[in-house]
Amino acid sequence: MIPIRDSIPCHSRPIVSWSIMAVCIVIFAIMLAMPDYMVQRMLHLYGMVPFRYTNPVWSQHFGLPPDYHLSFLTSLFIHGGWGHLIANMMFMWIFADNIEDLMGHKRFLAFYLLCGVIATYVQWYFAQNLVVPVVGASGAIAGVLGAYFVRFPQARVVILVPILFFPLFFEVPAIAFLGLWVIMQLQELTTAAVFPGAASESAWWAHLGGFIAGAVLHSGFIDKTQLAVIRAEMEG
Repeated sequence: MIPIRDSIPCHSRPIVSWSIMAVCIVIFAIMLAMPDYMVQRMLHLYGMVPFRYTNPVWSQHFGLPPDYHLSFLTSLFIHGGWGHLIANMMFMWIFADNIEDLMGHKRFLAFYLLCGVIATYVQWYFAQNLVVPVVGASGAIAGVLGAYFVRFPQARVVILVPILFFPLFFEVPAIAFLGLWVIMQLQELTTAAVFPGAASESAWWAHLGGFIAGAVLHSGFIDKTQLAVIRAEMEG
């Protein structure tokens, strides 16, 4: 189930969203050109390794200097593979422009980073003994999805569902698509709890933490004037 586009028009250029995407893509391209040992070092230095903060003695022994939780922020711009990057950038492309439009550029940047940091802390809290670097923009993007879920539930989202070799396209309400996304995160968390060996490497706690943070906190970042314009256009 792959989102293709949504039905909500954007009134301004989402330059912050585009800039964040560009930074993520450039960093990934640089990582592709690096030797593997340098990539691993970068992932452990700038990705969020939960056990690094749970056990500082282990961190020092492993050769990770104190970074005062800087990786809770830097990890948002690092991706571990093509699929990871493409999926996050697609969700960013489709949903972030409308939230940036609603908030304005500066407020959206603050909102995005705050949701990302909260999401990463939630992941650390529930997986404090994890020694694998947690990376990716998905926690911050989940915050965007949470805001979109509350503000644009009536929007329509075109999704692609590949059946064998045949791509099928459907238009569904945003509230249904994002609600199903949340259910999938809960299902993966349940699977991870019941069958630890079957869990994937995705940071499901970060996804849920970011989504809840975005849904709860977004109203404090909204530009009230822009909200009135968007509401008038949608009602008209």
